[in-house]
Amino acid sequence: MPENPPNRFEHQGMVPDWDQLPADELLQPRRVDTVFIPDHTKSIISHNESPDIPFRKSINPYRGCEHGCVYCYARPTHEYLGFSAGLDFETKIMVKERAPELLADALAHPRWEPTWVNMSGVTDCYQPAERHFAVTRRCLAVMARFRNPVTIVTKNALVARDLDLLVEMARWQGVAVLVSLTSLDPDLARRMEPRTVSPRQRLETVAKLADAGVPVGVNLAPIIPGLNDTEMADLVQAATDAGANFAHFQVLRLPYAVKDIFTAWLDREFPEKKNRILQRINCLRGGGEKLNDARFGTRMTGEGIWTETFRGMFALACRKAGLKPQILELNTHEFRRPGPTQIVLPGMD
Repeated sequence: MPENPPNRFEHQGMVPDWDQLPADELLQPRRVDTVFIPDHTKSIISHNESPDIPFRKSINPYRGCEHGCVYCYARPTHEYLGFSAGLDFETKIMVKERAPELLADALAHPRWEPTWVNMSGVTDCYQPAERHFAVTRRCLAVMARFRNPVTIVTKNALVARDLDLLVEMARWQGVAVLVSLTSLDPDLARRMEPRTVSPRQRLETVAKLADAGVPVGVNLAPIIPGLNDTEMADLVQAATDAGANFAHFQVLRLPYAVKDIFTAWLDREFPEKKNRILQRINCLRGGGEKLNDARFGTRMTGEGIWTETFRGMFALACRKAGLKPQILELNTHEFRRPGPTQIVLPGMD
């Protein structure tokens, strides 16, 4: 569990005075309860102009993520809220409970032009909080009602709960799901992603979606050189065997505080591999002791020999497995603006 590194926008912070605690308390693992905070945002659809991602519109029903993935590039977004990118990101979850209503208003607006909307561009829309709040399911129901196409990226098996809506949308080519897959080793996956489902459960989720006729692929992300990169071919093959019909991959990104959180995690979990992993990440990011590169065109892929190696490995793995390296086309021609519900009086039907 990461600590709370300082917020880069704040001039003051809190540091526990460990010297004041009894020795027996210092040795005990500390439990931090998750807090759910209402998010009173006034809009729900975000727009981007990034050339590195295939969608321009996205929805994030939650801010922060209980999955606690040590590598998550979205951690620094919590700093805009006055929180830390560390433990705060995992335990202070902002819930956009009015997201379905805001989404319906946006889609009903005359200026809305039907386009593919991605769910989970920042944090996982099927994280554990979704079991209670069901914000994602209600947003998905709005998408189905308006027949606006949507893609979903998740590493949680909870997505299968919404098979009824996904199957309905798949009939008019209005949905595709990407299941994030990082390793087939359950121990490694648990260390990297402590509060999400196992690799086996993710592959079972791929199979459930595929069997139901929902277009489903895998997102191999992040690929970490020196840690899980050698699994790429096995991951692609396992996904194919489960029924996936397309795939993507992305390399590790370490913006702002994520760099320090990830490095500290390597110290704890893989001290013997730390130097080699960091050296390869540095090479992936162009050298000069850099561990991150935010430039468009390279931030998702890296550059140099490791990037070319990963591209070659991925292309070969997909070709052998028969997987497509790009996402399926989605249908925007079915979009409609449903009118108000009509009340039928007795004798008028």
